[in-house]
Amino acid sequence: MQRAARTLFLTPLIALLALIGFAAAPAQAATWSSSDQWGTWSNGGYTLYNNIWGSGAGAQTIWANSYSDWGVWANHPNTGGIKSYPNAKKVVGKKISAISKLTSTYNVTVPSSGAYNTSYDIWDSNYDYEIMLWVNKTGPVGPLGTAQGDVSLGGHTWSVYKGSNGANEVFSFIRTSNSTSGSVDIKPIVNWIKNTKGWFGDVTIGDVQFGYEITSSAGGLDFRTNGFGVSAS
Repeated sequence: MQRAARTLFLTPLIALLALIGFAAAPAQAATWSSSDQWGTWSNGGYTLYNNIWGSGAGAQTIWANSYSDWGVWANHPNTGGIKSYPNAKKVVGKKISAISKLTSTYNVTVPSSGAYNTSYDIWDSNYDYEIMLWVNKTGPVGPLGTAQGDVSLGGHTWSVYKGSNGANEVFSFIRTSNSTSGSVDIKPIVNWIKNTKGWFGDVTIGDVQFGYEITSSAGGLDFRTNGFGVSAS
């Protein structure tokens, strides 16, 4: 009788420990992880960045096995305002006119709740211009600026917005339907901004970042990058 009671006690306990272990396994087993606000790690010519920058942020841990295999667990409160943008970054360092190819691939697993977008954040080398490419979004999130209409570029159809955050111009391309995997041809997008719209000149493309702009993830949510890479020449 004593043994049976002990077994009954241990069974739910083991199940709970297994669940906790499974949830924490990616960070525990990863090559690198960090819960630091500005935690960074370099791998294969890319830099991964925990990047918890918004006010009222909660806990967040980034983990990675490589620049193309990484993820984030985030527990940010259900309040407005962006809390973080954990990302992987590749520096291009070429003028638009000198770029013959600039493409990227992505494959992600994202939660069905919370408020966030999965996006590229592309900067010129002086950080005067910011190009955001949202490939998916969930919850009450939206871009800066005013609507400029829809355009099909780089293998996707986007709703375009133009605005400013007070420090730099922001051009946001919001995919008209959510996608969790695919490829983006970035060169036609920057050419369209430069040549068709004239919103900037022959600027030098600096950072190509890819990650998750998280507004809320109350209770803790997992974001996983299964594949990612940037090709530039």
